[in-house]
Amino acid sequence: MLAQSFIQVLALITLAAFGSLSHVNAQEFPPKKTITIVVGFAPGGSADSSARIIAKKLSEDLGQNVIVDNKPGAGGNIAHAYTATAPADGSVILFGSIGPLSIAPHLMKLPYDPQKDLAPLTMGVNFPNVLVVIPELGIKNLKEYVAYAKKNPGKLTFASTGSGSASHLQGELFNVRADIDTVHVPYKGGSPAMVDLLGGRVSSYYSALATADPYIKNGKLIPLATTGLKRAPTLPNIPTIAESGYPGFDASNWYAFVAPSKTPDIILEKWNKALVAVLTDKVTYKQLADHGLTPNPGSREELQKYIASQSTTWGKIIADRKITDE
Repeated sequence: MLAQSFIQVLALITLAAFGSLSHVNAQEFPPKKTITIVVGFAPGGSADSSARIIAKKLSEDLGQNVIVDNKPGAGGNIAHAYTATAPADGSVILFGSIGPLSIAPHLMKLPYDPQKDLAPLTMGVNFPNVLVVIPELGIKNLKEYVAYAKKNPGKLTFASTGSGSASHLQGELFNVRADIDTVHVPYKGGSPAMVDLLGGRVSSYYSALATADPYIKNGKLIPLATTGLKRAPTLPNIPTIAESGYPGFDASNWYAFVAPSKTPDIILEKWNKALVAVLTDKVTYKQLADHGLTPNPGSREELQKYIASQSTTWGKIIADRKITDE
């Protein structure tokens, strides 16, 4: 749980970073200064890789230097708090994620309000997880998984990357939709979760596609279904949970672009057009798809409604299942 000291540190960081900056022309686009895409995770991950692909194309299109600034920590919340008080001149945007934008507000006290302090620009990319099980269970599809869980309540376990994480909430949402009782086992990241799954210490895991793919290919894990509305391009033969008997089930992971909420509307609209152009570029689209990410750009209004909808969905699951971040 975020401690009071952590919130105070965030406040001091943002004040120090932006309190002394001089005023610039907030109507100018692109701004005549380096443009920063803030990412809430360390270099090398999917968020960082995709942000750098997008930054490169943006720089070419805008004729302006675009850099990626990694601010990892607190599940991405440090980056989101930082951006909430960044200069509202269009020079700083955030490649935001599902956790801080839709989940964290229901789990902890934050020094920012994602729906008030961050303005939507466009959805960036989305990507599902895949529910995988160990072969020893003898389960070959989602129907058999549910049947096993109903026959053996509390016996099936599912790993996650931490309490309150997307992989945790995906499992809890499916527990509700399928009316089953599978037991959550939290880990401090995907690597230890996968190690224990392969070792048979947990029986299933809502895993990132890239993490599970090698073990699916060598037969060490059995894929049952993916968590998005559409099949994953990298696993086209694996059905979604939605098409496996649970219509409308959508528990995709996603990254979306947002900016400080005080940024003028004219600049926000220009950012939307610039980002949509990049995300629909054929070369950029393929580069992102090769990382297992599906570009899904849209309007500012669509993203605003989606974030609100996601917040409602996960807020209800968190309350109903009595989930905490510990």
